[in-house]
Amino acid sequence: MSVFTTVTPDEASTWLGQYAIGTLVELNGISSGIENTNYFLTTTHGRYVLTLFEKLTHDELPYFLNLMDHLARHGVPCPQPVATIADSLLTSLNGKPASIVSCLSGKSLETPGIAHCAQVGETLADIHLAGKTFPFQRDNPRGAAWWKVTAQQLMPFLDADSAQMLHDEVRFQALHRLQDLPRGVVHADLFRDNVLFDGERLGGVIDFYFSCHDVWLYDVAISVNDWCVSDEGGLDEERMLALLSAYHAVRPFTSIERGAWPVMLRAAALRFWVSRLYDLHFPRPGELTHAKDPVHFERILRQRVTAQSQLQRVWV
Repeated sequence: MSVFTTVTPDEASTWLGQYAIGTLVELNGISSGIENTNYFLTTTHGRYVLTLFEKLTHDELPYFLNLMDHLARHGVPCPQPVATIADSLLTSLNGKPASIVSCLSGKSLETPGIAHCAQVGETLADIHLAGKTFPFQRDNPRGAAWWKVTAQQLMPFLDADSAQMLHDEVRFQALHRLQDLPRGVVHADLFRDNVLFDGERLGGVIDFYFSCHDVWLYDVAISVNDWCVSDEGGLDEERMLALLSAYHAVRPFTSIERGAWPVMLRAAALRFWVSRLYDLHFPRPGELTHAKDPVHFERILRQRVTAQSQLQRVWV
């Protein structure tokens, strides 16, 4: 996403010799996001996305690239990795692991409506079901252990009230890790900027590089906390029920998931509050980088804590 590693047109042209997708026409950096370097790559054969991975290693990346390939083959609208002439989905460019994937149609939404949220719910359920036959497994690197360690690093940067809330929520979540909830492949980052709409139709889901094996309901909560919220962090019940109902029609929720729903909404808010705090206070140098505002998810978490009993009643 953000451009941390610069690639010149000449470097890209030489590197493209490994592929059978034509010659370079245009290379443009993509300026959103905070994890990887992305470029729109246009060749004589079409438009693609070139990604250079800033944190993930050559050993870690086959999981994500093979997952996207698996989901695309099962009908999920997501980027399809492009293999080199030597049949590899992963190469190196300017000292970084690199890949090319198909460029999907559409653009992300700032203000989604009820119909958009329903399509997101349906697609998320499709991802979860299609992922059941994916043969590889990856633990969530930003789960409870990560919250605990990272929270301690962040404490010196917080005021007393925020520090107390962070401490209390990490402790609360440690008491509510519901291991018997249905689980499998999760996207783990299905925000508005990772879903493309081509008009009113969902055109694709992108950025699977936080995907892992975790609780499906947690993945749903991550999505609801972005797609179905007001600027103040409160939930829009109509949009939330549209997303949940569309998901439920594809992969029915269980009774135990209903009981865990308020806890999962808090867990999803905590995870992104902590990660945004970390990105703000421990930034990496790079061109066109954007650290997202952690206060937004602090507000969301406070709302979820306050409204926990109410959230228990709002369900499909």
